[in-house]
Amino acid sequence: MVIASRFGDITRFDLARTILGRGRYWTTAYLVDGLMVDSGCRHTAPELARLLGDAKVTHLVNTHTHEDHIGGNEAVLRANPTAEATAHPLALRVLRDPRREQPLHPYRHVMWGMPRPSEARAAADGETIQTAHHRFQVVFTPGHSDDHLCLIEPDAGWAFTGDLFVGGRDRALRVGGDAWAIVASLRRIAALGPTLLLPGAARVRAEAVPALLEKAAYLEELGGRIVAMHRQGRSEAEIVRAACGGPMLIELITLGHFSRRGLVRSFLRREPRPDSR
Repeated sequence: MVIASRFGDITRFDLARTILGRGRYWTTAYLVDGLMVDSGCRHTAPELARLLGDAKVTHLVNTHTHEDHIGGNEAVLRANPTAEATAHPLALRVLRDPRREQPLHPYRHVMWGMPRPSEARAAADGETIQTAHHRFQVVFTPGHSDDHLCLIEPDAGWAFTGDLFVGGRDRALRVGGDAWAIVASLRRIAALGPTLLLPGAARVRAEAVPALLEKAAYLEELGGRIVAMHRQGRSEAEIVRAACGGPMLIELITLGHFSRRGLVRSFLRREPRPDSR
């Protein structure tokens, strides 16, 4: 299932595998001025390609290599062979051989599918990607994953944030996430002053900086409480319950790959970075 919507010059694609007539575990891609940000999952790649039709894609940028963001790469690039694909340097090996470099848990196979191989060039932090009418600044934003980046269009005020910004109040984190790095990255993007927030797993927000700072402050406060409870000698199980509440269905579905315990452990893995405050 793919749903297209417009935000001025930007086309947003919400993509999800259909199960029992409903889309489940949505992800998002964007197209503006020939530049595509992410490409959704493998299950929705054929439908995305049909929706794009004759639209010319000149650039494809992956915010990171999780399978729900790179699954349509091969289809988009096959239809646009002259398009330039760009990703974080750490992402290239996964893009070339996702089956080997990023084996999927059963739930990930079911919901998003295994991406096909694709090629990309390595982005540099701070570089500019020029399209016909816009310039997009690449900003490395680790936390959700080590290979995560965002795109900022400073003149238009757009911030394409991938999975750096996820709506709601997080009570869990996937394996490999770094909660303190997420805080620092949220603050880094907020400091650039965008006005329109275009995330990969949440609604578009017209007040970008307040949303980014509110999320950073929430995570920072949560992390502070978790660290304080740990220093008091409370057990991990006690901290998980006190800080993150009761069990979540997603913990069962993902067999613990996404969990409250993962969030707590991430906060306790190290003290916050100086630039996260």
